[in-house]
Amino acid sequence: MPEPAGPIAIYVDADACPVKAEVYKVAERHRLKVFVVANSFMQIPRDPMIERVLVAAGPDAADDWIAERAARGAIVITADIPLASRCIKAGADVIGPTGKPFTTDSIGMALATRNLMEDLRSTGEVTGGPRPFAAKDRSTFLSALDLAIVRLKRAGFGG
Repeated sequence: MPEPAGPIAIYVDADACPVKAEVYKVAERHRLKVFVVANSFMQIPRDPMIERVLVAAGPDAADDWIAERAARGAIVITADIPLASRCIKAGADVIGPTGKPFTTDSIGMALATRNLMEDLRSTGEVTGGPRPFAAKDRSTFLSALDLAIVRLKRAGFGG
């Protein structure tokens, strides 16, 4: 009989995350631990399963904290493509706030697109950013998070 897997943990790259409330709701339903990682103080619900992690100010402090803990059985919520890439390599499930899962198959293209857009913005050819967050994104995110949790539970990870 295989060794039971550990608990599922959710790591939220929280500084600009528009779906924190949704993460809290889903995590409560499944009784999962949530780490809300930011480099500035942030209000979180009073719940022993939700932990605020304040990291030092710095461009990658929150990313580094999350990436060091990312592993199979972890779910990382981030829009940061380089962080998503690091977490996927560590075996974590990664979901963007719009509900788009980052996978081994999709992360290379996401990194290439990000780098291209960064280059185009730096030359002034593109001045806009991503499209605004929409209600449909929230719904898609909730479905993607539930799906990731169910998949991990089927793989033997617990709540």
